[in-house]
Amino acid sequence: MSTSESNLFPLVGLQAVANAHNEWVAVSFHVPQQAQGALLAALCAADVYAHLAPLDCIIPVGEPHLDEATLAQLLPQLVPQRTIFRLSTTAASNQHMQQRCLQWRDAGYRIVLDGPGAGPVTAAQVDARALGIDASAELPGLQHLMSLPGPHLAYNIADSASLAAVCALGASWFAGDYALHGARRDSEAEQGTSRRRLLALLGLLARDADVQELEVPLKQDPALAYHLLKLVNSAAFGFTATITSFNQAITLLGRRQLQRWLQLLLYARQQDDGKLNALLPLAAVRAAQMESLCQLRGGDRAAQDLAFMTGVFSLLDILLGMDMADIIATLNLDPAVSAALLGRSGELGAMLALAESGATPASASLARAGVDGKTYWRSLLQAYQWAITVSRNI
Repeated sequence: MSTSESNLFPLVGLQAVANAHNEWVAVSFHVPQQAQGALLAALCAADVYAHLAPLDCIIPVGEPHLDEATLAQLLPQLVPQRTIFRLSTTAASNQHMQQRCLQWRDAGYRIVLDGPGAGPVTAAQVDARALGIDASAELPGLQHLMSLPGPHLAYNIADSASLAAVCALGASWFAGDYALHGARRDSEAEQGTSRRRLLALLGLLARDADVQELEVPLKQDPALAYHLLKLVNSAAFGFTATITSFNQAITLLGRRQLQRWLQLLLYARQQDDGKLNALLPLAAVRAAQMESLCQLRGGDRAAQDLAFMTGVFSLLDILLGMDMADIIATLNLDPAVSAALLGRSGELGAMLALAESGATPASASLARAGVDGKTYWRSLLQAYQWAITVSRNI
């Protein structure tokens, strides 16, 4: 692919969809309105379903997204049993589309009906078993969801209050930025203790401390120690003998991999209600995408490590409930990492801003990071693949 062709590669965004336990169950595709063929080009550029396995893929259909002609071209690239069409109510009112939906159902596809007027009557016309709910708009009545089996998908969820509202309504699949704006439930004393331990561990990681030093804060935090040993004994690594100590883990994993997993384990502690921490896979996506972008741009191993660390640490202010400047002040980070975290400046800052764009990547962000569309798409798929592995093994 030439430079000019690569720059024209259409941008397709991805957004994770989680269940009530903050476990990822699907990935929603965001397709530019002005580029009907964007998703086809993206699917043809990589084995998307392999990268996102075992999650379902949610694809928007109908105005202002994919029209029927484009979708017909797209179908050969799709895996029916893992594909959900999010169908607009405008498209669902078309009799020809209603016939198509019955054919898709017979082929194994599922349909979520989304838009004004969506309800049991309109859902029956296209054999939709679930509704899409825009949490940023007026919510539908409870009766619209009760007669449909679901799972109902709520999206554009901005915060914990919005999440609670769609949960009460009956939604069980969720997408949005609510993880970045959730309410902390820890007591002040617990927050203080947790912060000190986490910051101590972060400081040790930043200065490449030896394993004996790393063991101290880990032993003081049983949850982190548990998750580390659970991780290294998981199927993700395939070790035949049970690993029972940090020394064993370092020997088998290697220090570089251990440090990366430890950085992610900072997000692994469960919430008061027993749910997984919704920030964990988000941190994994940012870290892995930044590493991938750095690698695809020709960065060496040291540069990739800094990129990975920047992505992981970019959510520490939310995790700890502290200003990023106060966190940085306690750590001995590389100046480039600090500059990226504090002001999104420098090369790492440009890549971090791009990784933060999530479902809506902008051409200007790509240009600032020196990344073309195809490179961005490859890095995004690799990041999601890594995050899915992390979420299922920590």
